[in-house]
Amino acid sequence: MRFPNDCDPMASKTGIDLTARQRSRWATLIDERISVQRDLPWRRTRDPWGILVSEVMLQQTQVDRVRHAWPLFLASFPTPSACAEKGQAAVVRQWEGMGYHRRAVALYRCAVKIVEEFEGIVPESEAALRSLPGIGPYTANAILAFAFERDVAVVDTNVARILSRAVAGTPLTQRQSQEIADDLVKANKGWAHNQAMLDFGAMVCRSSPLCDGCPLKKSCRWARSGFADPDPASKTAGTARPQAAFAGSDRQIRGKLLSLARAGRQNLEDISELEKEVGELRVQRLISSLVDDALVKVTARGLVLR
Repeated sequence: MRFPNDCDPMASKTGIDLTARQRSRWATLIDERISVQRDLPWRRTRDPWGILVSEVMLQQTQVDRVRHAWPLFLASFPTPSACAEKGQAAVVRQWEGMGYHRRAVALYRCAVKIVEEFEGIVPESEAALRSLPGIGPYTANAILAFAFERDVAVVDTNVARILSRAVAGTPLTQRQSQEIADDLVKANKGWAHNQAMLDFGAMVCRSSPLCDGCPLKKSCRWARSGFADPDPASKTAGTARPQAAFAGSDRQIRGKLLSLARAGRQNLEDISELEKEVGELRVQRLISSLVDDALVKVTARGLVLR
């Protein structure tokens, strides 16, 4: 039986033409046909702090880099209390090679707030998690699903592609993706469902999808349309866009300046050489941005970590 849009709960919430029966069918298809594929170290724990650290690291960083960095970070900062006690400079120093160092500052501030307001224990409510520095709706849901095994949907770039191509067959807003995804999580399956969706999006329903042999192909709305152009994922909110080249970018120069600050020695001469290479105004602008981000401070001997 097909429900008219004005009677269908999903249609009224999202505006997407999915009946109650179709939603149930997709939940079953996903549960039966895709599964967890990658053995990642943070999947072997339910420690909320470890999960929080992994999720912050995975923002804008490739899985293989995090696979190496995550256990090293937790060896130095095994708890929020240890992280708060050792100080921000120690956290930023440990973050070397990960990029986007604002995340290191946010993680340190998370630890401080967890110690000061939650007795050193990562909270397990969405509202409390969202109150932590740098923790948005995605990361809060990921902690709830992967540390506390709650039945909430984790929607990243990979999952948004699956939903727009296979389930909806049309571009989705961020709110639409989240509402559809929430409806597909079966009871007591939150952890496995979300890990399987993340793997499927990363390994099969990629930016350039591997549709041959896809276990969802026969039901995929985009496939059934004959892969009509444009790809629904291309206009879906939250899907990745090509990133600017790293070489010669402001990100690369900021990284060089942070490396000088990490070294813990006088670096005025090194900064002067960098100014000759890429321009004094550019270097000074980027130093100011690092100061504004609370990553470094300027001293008589040059840059040092905060």
